[in-house]
Amino acid sequence: MLTLVYSTSSLPGRQRLSLSLSLSLSRCYVTLAGDLSNQKFESHTLAYLTFVSYHRRNMHGRPRKAYKPEEEAASAAKAAKLRGLQSQFMANHHNKIYTKEAVDLSTKLLEINPEAYTAWNYRKLAVEDKLSRIESDPDLVKTILDEELRVVESALKQNFKSYGAWHHRKWVLSKGHSSVGNELRLLDQFQKLDTRNFHAWNYRRFVVELTKRSEQDELEYTDDMIGSDFSNYSAWHNRSVLLSSLLARKADGFLPNKKIPDEYKLVQNAIFTDEDDQSGWFYHLWLLDQTVNVETPLLTSSWPSHGSRISLYAGCSNGSFSKLTTFGSESGSFPLVLYFDQAVGGVSSSTVTIDSELKGNEDLVWEPVSKKNSQVSCVWVARLKYISSEPCFGKEYKVKVRVGNSPGIVSSRGFNFSASYEFVFTAHVHDTVEESSQEGIVSWTDGFDIWDAESKDLNALATLDRSNAQMDSKWRQEAIAEEIDLFRELPDSKIGKLTLARLLMAKAMISDDAVKGVHYNEILELYKDLMALDSSHYQYYKDEHSVALLRKVTSSTEDLSGHLFRCRNMNNSVCLRLNNLSLSRIASVEKLLFVQMLDLSHNELHSTEGLEAMQLLSCLNLSRNRIRSFSALDSLRHLKQLRVLDVSHNHIGEHSVDTTRYLCSSPLSNSEWPQDEVGSQMPSLATKYWDAYFVLRDLNLKQLDITGNVIAGDEFSSFVLQVVPKLVWLDGKKLEI
Repeated sequence: MLTLVYSTSSLPGRQRLSLSLSLSLSRCYVTLAGDLSNQKFESHTLAYLTFVSYHRRNMHGRPRKAYKPEEEAASAAKAAKLRGLQSQFMANHHNKIYTKEAVDLSTKLLEINPEAYTAWNYRKLAVEDKLSRIESDPDLVKTILDEELRVVESALKQNFKSYGAWHHRKWVLSKGHSSVGNELRLLDQFQKLDTRNFHAWNYRRFVVELTKRSEQDELEYTDDMIGSDFSNYSAWHNRSVLLSSLLARKADGFLPNKKIPDEYKLVQNAIFTDEDDQSGWFYHLWLLDQTVNVETPLLTSSWPSHGSRISLYAGCSNGSFSKLTTFGSESGSFPLVLYFDQAVGGVSSSTVTIDSELKGNEDLVWEPVSKKNSQVSCVWVARLKYISSEPCFGKEYKVKVRVGNSPGIVSSRGFNFSASYEFVFTAHVHDTVEESSQEGIVSWTDGFDIWDAESKDLNALATLDRSNAQMDSKWRQEAIAEEIDLFRELPDSKIGKLTLARLLMAKAMISDDAVKGVHYNEILELYKDLMALDSSHYQYYKDEHSVALLRKVTSSTEDLSGHLFRCRNMNNSVCLRLNNLSLSRIASVEKLLFVQMLDLSHNELHSTEGLEAMQLLSCLNLSRNRIRSFSALDSLRHLKQLRVLDVSHNHIGEHSVDTTRYLCSSPLSNSEWPQDEVGSQMPSLATKYWDAYFVLRDLNLKQLDITGNVIAGDEFSSFVLQVVPKLVWLDGKKLEI
């Protein structure tokens, strides 16, 4: 038996909806898929689904007792009484009867079943009705509201995990006529019954805010709770909430470089007392995040990078130095890319200024590379024009970009971008159009030259680890180094190996290039061990192994140059080969913004998430991976320069029910569907292949290979030709125009 927990966030008032449904395993997946297909979710709503194993005899590690015959009889009598009360109550509710007798009936109902949420809503309506009928008499108002608090307290004694009861108590106190002095005492009673009751902890935060109790006092309370029970996850969580606030406003005695090392010592006591308890490990992971990350957003990288030189041609946009060609920009512009370490908003012509002799770039439009309707992103792109009505060919132009000189760039968490940055590059505009092999088929096997490891080009092409120079890393390095030494002494265990791998990754991210390689090699070995030790979490370890491997590849110009090539047939475009590495996840793209051709073939990728940042990408090889649908390629819609795509020999079309399809909006809920020309001409095929349609229609491909997928065939090929009218090569064959 399974319990399906379905939760949504960003609903009005930050409410949470939890529905528990007992489903048989055979019906569960079908029911889930059908439910999703009928739901219309707003793009800003986060919906996530979790399957939780449930054993009827054991809940949260606490065994349940079997019912005795007399208990079964009592339960049946209680159910009969409940049905009678429920019928009378619903009649009162529908008829809007708020007499004393009717309200008392709801009280009896809630005493038996505190989870009767409709009864709590009814009482709110009854209270509002009473308050509307009396004159402003503070004592009478207080009497009415205090009665509600009494009913709630009685209900909580029946079930102190009742959502409805806790929400009703919050509602009553929010009226402002009741004393809150008794609330912390009441909470102490309930938290003694169950120290990890998250309802009580959530309500405690609400009461603390009402009473203006200091965060320092609450932090001391978590000390007491953790001291009496290291396994109190709710206390650890509340501690992280309090510390986040105290550290953010730099309260007295709460500087990160002082407080965080102390917190490591506290959580070490919990971990080494009982290493099998997860509460301390989760808090340790949170501490590590606070150690490595900074709250204020940082500019991680850009393209063009500082000091680079790019060559531009009439009718096409070319990359840096030796004619590094993207597939051409008929609009006479090339992308400027800013990559931040966290999602930010407010990037505009007022917060990013451009000084250049190139005309027509006074008011650049910056766009976030993100999901639909989102105005925050790690990646922002503007297009700089280099062709205007005035002749400018055969000249060099200095372009200076200033980021953050004026306030306005703000992270999604509300922190301002304060580390302003300036980078300068040179644009050489040529007066001739280079010959292009654009109409010929692009091969991934011929015409590539090995990158010269001694070349100075790469140092200017790739901006590596810019963010490290913008953060105070000494105390961070010391804290992480102490933790690494400590965890090396921990007995060999899965959680110990995982934590050590995370610590080494954190150290590598803030260390000098000279020692990064050693850290990454050990990290990769740890994740290999974990994949062998813990098969139930194999995919997670596999993904983390891929991230570590890509971090290693991009950690230095020496490592990166071993994977770089020049493609002679594509005007010496920069090609990065990351094939045959068993990658299951893409990472470190902020260091690869200059790449124009990317070979990711013969890996284990399920999605292209992350590639949207690589705005110069013109050719992409994803053949022989584990991609199951076109919706897994959704990020490619942002690559305006992409002309060649190879997704041959994947698993597209194999799975009749594919959860990755829900990454794209359903055609039934897409507002653009009725106005679409292809959708109108081929409605049946557009409906059948809607995920392919929504991805391919935004691409300007000239070469596509889909052979070796179940979806491939004459029907799908004819559909592709309608959706991608500029296609020249399909599945290795030139199309007749």
